[in-house]
Formats: sequence, C-alpha cells, structure tokens
Amino acid sequence: MRDSGRWRQAISDSREGPRVLIATSVGGHLPSVHLETTLAVALTLRGANVQLLLCDSVLPACQLAEFAMFDDPRSFIEEGPQGRLCQYCFAPAAPVFRSLGLTVHTYRQWLDADDGAEVVDLVRSTPMDRIEQLKVDGLAVGEHATAGALRFFARGEISEEEHAEAVLARYLEAALLTVRAVRNLLRTEDCEIACFNHGIYVPQGLIAETARQEGTRVVTWNPAYRKGCFIFSHGDTYHHTLLHEPIAVWQDQAWSDRKEREVVEYLESRRTGTRDWIWFHERPEEQLDVIQETLGIDLSKPTIGLLTNVIWDAQLHYRANAFGSMMEWVFATIEYFARRSELQLVIRVHPAEIRGTVPSRQRVAEEIGRLRGPCPANVIVIPPESPVSTYAVMDRCNAVLIYGTKTGVELSARGTPVIVGGEAWIRNKGLTLDASSPEEYLALLDRLPLAEGLDDATITRARKYAYHFFFRRMIPIAAMKPTGEWPPYRMSVKSLAELTPGRDRGLDVVCDGILNAHPFVY
Repeated sequence: MRDSGRWRQAISDSREGPRVLIATSVGGHLPSVHLETTLAVALTLRGANVQLLLCDSVLPACQLAEFAMFDDPRSFIEEGPQGRLCQYCFAPAAPVFRSLGLTVHTYRQWLDADDGAEVVDLVRSTPMDRIEQLKVDGLAVGEHATAGALRFFARGEISEEEHAEAVLARYLEAALLTVRAVRNLLRTEDCEIACFNHGIYVPQGLIAETARQEGTRVVTWNPAYRKGCFIFSHGDTYHHTLLHEPIAVWQDQAWSDRKEREVVEYLESRRTGTRDWIWFHERPEEQLDVIQETLGIDLSKPTIGLLTNVIWDAQLHYRANAFGSMMEWVFATIEYFARRSELQLVIRVHPAEIRGTVPSRQRVAEEIGRLRGPCPANVIVIPPESPVSTYAVMDRCNAVLIYGTKTGVELSARGTPVIVGGEAWIRNKGLTLDASSPEEYLALLDRLPLAEGLDDATITRARKYAYHFFFRRMIPIAAMKPTGEWPPYRMSVKSLAELTPGRDRGLDVVCDGILNAHPFVY
C-alpha cells in the first residue's frame, strides 16, 4: 500500500483515540484476515487506537477444527489443532497484522503458568454430563464448549460418539483459557470496544461473554449472503440480534417502487444464487413435470412444505421455542400428517447437510429412518443431494413450516404463508403464524389448508422486511472483492485514500457503528 508516511502519522494521531480490540481468531488462508485488516486500517484512519488479538497456537481446540480434517479423531485428542491446523492460521496471519505497525497481542502473552494449571484442574474435575451447564464467574463457558464440540463432530448430539468426552474436554479447556487471556488483556489495556467474527463457538463466544462482563462494548461481524456484503451487530451474534431487532427499524422505512422492484429481483436471483457468496445447486431443477415425476407427487393437490436446518447448526444458532429441538419438531409434524391423509407434506432437507462449510454427520433423513422408520405415504422427503429447486416446490405449497431457516423471510415476501415452530428471524414480525408451544403449533396445523395466501398489505410488509434484511442489514464494503473461489473475497486496495471517510458509504456505516454505537443499517 502506498502512503506509508501518511499511515505512520495516522497511527501516531490515533494513540489517544478510543481503544478498539479486533480479536481475530482465525487467519492466514481464511478470508477473515482480509476484512479484519481493512477494519484495522479504516478505524485507525478515523482516529481509533486499534489493537489486535491473535491466537498463537495456544488453544487446545477451536472453531477451525472439524472432524473431517482428521483421519482419526484420536489424532485431534492427542495433538489438538497444533498438529495440523495452526501452521495455516497463526503463522501466515501474524506477519500480515504486524506489518501494519499496530499493537498485536497474543493469547500466550496474556496467560501465565497459574492460568494453565487452574484451567486443567477445573477441566479434570468437571464430569462430562455437567459441562454444558457449567458457568464460571457467571460466564457460560460450558455452553460454548459444548457448541464447539457439536460443531467439531457436526452433530446435534454427541453422546454416542466414542471420543466425545475427550474432545469436549479440549473445548472446555480452550474456552477457559480464552476467558483468562481476554479478561487479563481487557483489564490491562482498558479497551472500549471489541470487534470480532461470529460471536459464538470457541473462542469467539467466550470473547463476547468476557468482553460484555468487563464492560467492553461488543461488535460482531459475518459475511452476509449477498456478494460483497457483511452483517455487523451490536452486543451479540447476528443470529440472536436479528430475532429481537426493533420492528420500527424496518417497518417505518420509506417505501418505493424502486425498492419493491429491487427486492423482488434479488429474491428471484436467490433461486440460483447468482448474486450471493454461497449457493447449493449450480442448475436447480425448476421444471414442474420433472419435479413431480422425481418426487412421485401431484402438486395440484393440497401440499404443505417443511424446510429443515442443518441439525447441529439449528441447535446452536437458535433457542428452541415451541419444541426442545428441531428433530423433535420434525417428528411431531410427521406424526400429525400421518393423521391428515388428505394433505401432502413435502420435507425439503437442507442441501447444506452435504454441501455446507461443515457437512453434517447427523442427517435429517437418516434420523427419521433410524428413529421412526418409513414415513407415511403422504409424507415425501427430498434429500439434501437432490437438485430439485426448493423454491419451485415451496411456491406450489399452501403453506410452509419452518423451524429456524432464513428462507421464511423470502417465502413471506413471495406471498407464501409461513408457520414458525422454532425461532427464526421472520418470527414476531406480524408476517407469520408463530407457535410458542407444541399445543399452539398443532392448533395452527389444524387450520391447514389455509383458505388463502397472504394479502397484498402483508406481502408489502414482508417485502419491506426482506429489503431491510438483504439490502440494509447486509452492508457492502468496496474493498472486499469477490474472487469466485476460496477465499470468496479478498482485500483489494491500492491506497489509503480508498479507506478514508467519505470514500465508501458501506465502510463509513460500519466504522461509525463500531466507534459511535450507531445502528449497522446501510
């Protein structure tokens, strides 16, 4: 980057500015390093005293570790991520961040021998069946450790995994070490703001827990669905904050034909994912006659759709509402439709079970077969590998049942009635039929088939929310250029001027939100 003299002056001028800790938990070959570098520079140019926190291969487990990466889970138990992953994370990331000339902290720097010994003693003295509920100094370390282990195994429950206890112990140790390191750092450096990726799992969930307890304002970020865009949230992961966002934020926005046209066109593009970072089928099957023959179904008959989440993902991102888990909801729904032979139920299993970043090792169709056996004749399951277009099927449904999927946002905006059995972002928006108990859910199913779809006023309201969700909460950052490969985006900046105030509206919104606690709304 040019303007090295200007950059040195910006660092000097920012020494007395608000202290912002960018806690980067994964780096090197991963895309987060590009976004975090951009933020570090942009915030410094706006007067912030930016400091960075890197894991320096000290944690015995982390979000980067996945079951599929190891030939045998015993190698992870014996060596942790250090044996295979850390060389691709910390080693290449550290020089990038240190080259900025900003203060770079490491976990090891903020841990001493007593921290390590006390953590090991606590891990050894905590039975496996008590870990999930374990709180230390009021922090839910056990919940985050359990979330990390579930993600590692890519399962919604791990009691039958041979090495579950040893892996869970590693995640608990990592959670406790994270708390110690972050707490020691924040109490010494007195950072006002902590900004980091995701906000759940290990270590990010513990960074969030500790920062909140220490009075440090929390900002989390994630790549959004639209290319070139990111979601930022105050206080918690966006998976949680979007559930409770004030309705007035989107309901009272000025509406126009342009916005209506823009959101409708984007929602149509979602069928193929041409405008998104991630999509699951290159050529989804849209032909109705082919779909009906493939599924053995007549979509002219009363049909209800059901959309699943990935089992382990749904369990971590969403607090169960009407049901204790997504699979409990699925089984209750199947049993209900077994008594309603005049209706067809089409269960669309999420393609991310096999095509997601972390392919699931506990799959919906297999769980149905294992725990229930064959489905009733009027219940059709579309497996995750099927190229059948989810949208083509759901568009023909009288109503669609969801647990926590974001697709509820899209379906409502397309005019399809949605019944929510868990927690989803579309819930409590005045757009869907929401259940808070199994009894309420079954009572809603008793109303099927619905006499009519959503009225025009509700569709307009749903499109307002969809526009807010996809075009206002998802903030474009010009410096992040899509690559069409892995990583999906890279920092592309030729001079400091590109990151200064007034040059990129999206970056201005993000930096203003981080520094001044203003809403992250584009």
